[in-house]
Amino acid sequence: MTTLRPSPSVLLALAAVLTLQTPLRAQAPDTTPQAAPAYAASITVPDPRKPIPARPNALTLAQVLDLARAKNPTLLAAERNLRAVRAQEIQAGVRANPFLTVYGTDVTESEYAPNPYNYSVQLSRLFERGEKRKYRLEDAHATTAQTEAQLNDTIRQTTLTIKTAFTQMLVAKAALQLTSASLKEFQHEVDIANDRFKAGDLAKIDFERLDLQIAAFESDEATDIVTLEQASDQLQTLIGIDTPNLAPDPFAAGPAFDITGDIVPPIVTQTQDTLIQNALANRPDYAAAKFAVTAAEANQKLTFANGTTDPTLEAEYDRSGTENSFGFSVNIPLRIFDRNQGNKQTSIFQAEASRFTATAAKNQVTSDVAQAWIGYTQSKRLSDRYNERYLDEANDVLSIAQFAFQHGGIALIDYLDAVRDTRTINNAALAAYQQTWLAIHQLSAASATELVP
Repeated sequence: MTTLRPSPSVLLALAAVLTLQTPLRAQAPDTTPQAAPAYAASITVPDPRKPIPARPNALTLAQVLDLARAKNPTLLAAERNLRAVRAQEIQAGVRANPFLTVYGTDVTESEYAPNPYNYSVQLSRLFERGEKRKYRLEDAHATTAQTEAQLNDTIRQTTLTIKTAFTQMLVAKAALQLTSASLKEFQHEVDIANDRFKAGDLAKIDFERLDLQIAAFESDEATDIVTLEQASDQLQTLIGIDTPNLAPDPFAAGPAFDITGDIVPPIVTQTQDTLIQNALANRPDYAAAKFAVTAAEANQKLTFANGTTDPTLEAEYDRSGTENSFGFSVNIPLRIFDRNQGNKQTSIFQAEASRFTATAAKNQVTSDVAQAWIGYTQSKRLSDRYNERYLDEANDVLSIAQFAFQHGGIALIDYLDAVRDTRTINNAALAAYQQTWLAIHQLSAASATELVP
């Protein structure tokens, strides 16, 4: 004879129906001298979607980025490098210095000197041909523009790194808050189970199996504390704080470093095509590649100009005894063998290479936006599922399972499964929120568009 045994899900549903009505134990009158103790509990399941508490001095993402622009050593070094490159524009515009030569011979105070004294003054200067100064200035201006675009790209990449660190710290805060609240609530449940065990309403093995779950919550809390402190250290380092301020107790009041922000990611309203156009117009790395083409073309012109001959003109005044004389000379190098041929060929190929590099940069911009868009749409779809469905379902299942277990409607193993499932869903929701935020930051960097106000 085969015995049909209902599944845990059926028992859970049945327990929910029974416990939502009048409890079975309450149907029979209490004939004992003292009524059995009631083991009811009001457990609030932590919700990852709720705002995260923060200290009064907590910084927003915009404030963190402002501090980084003012104190981040990497950005400060890149800014100083831009100033150094811009100073080369002054050097590129200078002209050749003239040469002054003065010498004398047979200078003596004796009136019986056999030869008269002789003084000579010579003034010479090199005159550049082929508009070398013009092309030097063009090359210097283009190099400065390229360096400025590279600085902006460094800012873009550093901003992405800071946003990523900010999100990691914010999610770590949310995870720690969730774990600590869950530990507190489950400890309350264990205390109730202890009362049931002492009253003989719960077996010892069931109480101990329930009590052992505390270790998992405590382990999660310790891990989350370490994760939060490490994320805080990394973020403070990125904004230029020499000695990070770490709080021994993340929830204690005080001036410790803290941040605040939304944990649920927003919706990106721009379309993919719009973001691609913004990226092509505003991406600093692509702008740097285009300025590199301008610089290479100016350098090519300068290289050809350097193949021209630069004459040196010289004027001379001589005085020998009581006689004066003037003279001049012209020095013209004969470019018979060295006409700068090798440098000319090099500049041609370098200009062609820079054009290919600019094309590759343009293609990479489009690819970056497309890949970031895919990452955002998929992660946002998953986080919305947790936000709109799975978290509420996990809350309902745990609440019903908890009430049913307290009233004997389901076995301990089913209740512990519900506890573990809720922890898994909550952690997965936070991971989905984090992944969506990171995808938004990546999309912002890829499109050079601030998607989060």
